[in-house]
Amino acid sequence: MLEARDDNAEAFEELVLRYQGRLITILGHLVHNRDQAEDLTQDVFLRVYKARKTYVPGAKFSTWLFTIAHNVAANALRSRSRNREVNVEARESSLMGARPLEGMAQAGSGMIPARQIDQAEMRDIVRMALDGLNERQRYAVLLNKFEGMSYAEIGEVMGLTIQAVKSLLSRARVSLREVLEPYLERGERPVSQDS
Repeated sequence: MLEARDDNAEAFEELVLRYQGRLITILGHLVHNRDQAEDLTQDVFLRVYKARKTYVPGAKFSTWLFTIAHNVAANALRSRSRNREVNVEARESSLMGARPLEGMAQAGSGMIPARQIDQAEMRDIVRMALDGLNERQRYAVLLNKFEGMSYAEIGEVMGLTIQAVKSLLSRARVSLREVLEPYLERGERPVSQDS
């Protein structure tokens, strides 16, 4: 980012290449629309580019970037609720791709499946469980599990104390467990919120 701040176009392009997919993934989970997630990702990078001259490396670049992404997503969701948009498109099953959802399904759950689970089905169940979280919980989980951010970094991105982040993640884990445990132990599929 320091090179991008000094007008090195190749350095900025490298930042885009490095973080674009990750931002689309996280924003896609927040706004539930891949096209909008791609648009919002472009908006995030536009804001980064415009602010490059004033960038001061106080924290990790990714923390600064995801703070901008959080603000962009929050603005988009507020705008959507004011405009009462209705999304009639079917959700793309490839919104997240395989790797992040498999990681979420396996990350720290401590649960051992009682039966062999089809990976595509498991991704759908985990996606459904994530979609059942409120926006703040979902964003905290995504930053923690997919981006590997610490409680302090998540707090900085979301404007919360470390204790508030711990509490938010704890409630999210309880909610995720309520959806995933019956499925993993007895094969009971959760009811989709869209149904």
